[in-house]
Amino acid sequence: MKVPFTIGTVGHFGLAVRDPRRSAKWFVRVLGLHEEFEFEDGVAVGNDNVTIALSKGKPSPKTIGHMSFHLPNMMTLRKALKHLKKHKVKVEDPGNEIGPEAPGSPHMGLWFRDPDGYRWELSVQGGK
Repeated sequence: MKVPFTIGTVGHFGLAVRDPRRSAKWFVRVLGLHEEFEFEDGVAVGNDNVTIALSKGKPSPKTIGHMSFHLPNMMTLRKALKHLKKHKVKVEDPGNEIGPEAPGSPHMGLWFRDPDGYRWELSVQGGK
């Protein structure tokens, strides 16, 4: 059966976090998002590509394996790594922080967690 539509850019997604205000500040400082609006028990942060609705609740990082955001090139990925370290974000695989998304993959990435334990990836498609 042919689906009569194609999904587009991610509009938004929501995450339960312990302290929406604190989490919003982290996303602004570390990922360069901006605060978009407040809502009952939450804050939305985002940019032209995505909005993340941060709602007060019990974090559940295991419900999402990880979320990946593409960067344009390896130079930008290396700058991102330096920025994350400057903000004391623990990057997985210290010492060799940038690596293939999976064995044999041509895509390169780095992985880290936010203060509520959600796992994030920054990647370059075909970055080898």
